[in-house]
Amino acid sequence: MFFKRRQPHSTYDPAAQRPALRCSICTGEQVAGFVDNATGHFAEVQLIRSPGDLEAFRRRYGIPPDYVLEKIY
Repeated sequence: MFFKRRQPHSTYDPAAQRPALRCSICTGEQVAGFVDNATGHFAEVQLIRSPGDLEAFRRRYGIPPDYVLEKIY
């Protein structure tokens, strides 16, 4: 194989960013990512297709299960 699929390296700084879900009202699609506190810019990290995907996102970035993720529509 000539090319390897690169894994995105995103860092999470709890002091400057907050985790959130961007949700589509029409299709129900959800994307997990982080909102920059200073600019309000949303950085996409992972598409959420199942509860397992959301759990993997929480584990990868150390987000506690009782933390309520903000939903952006």
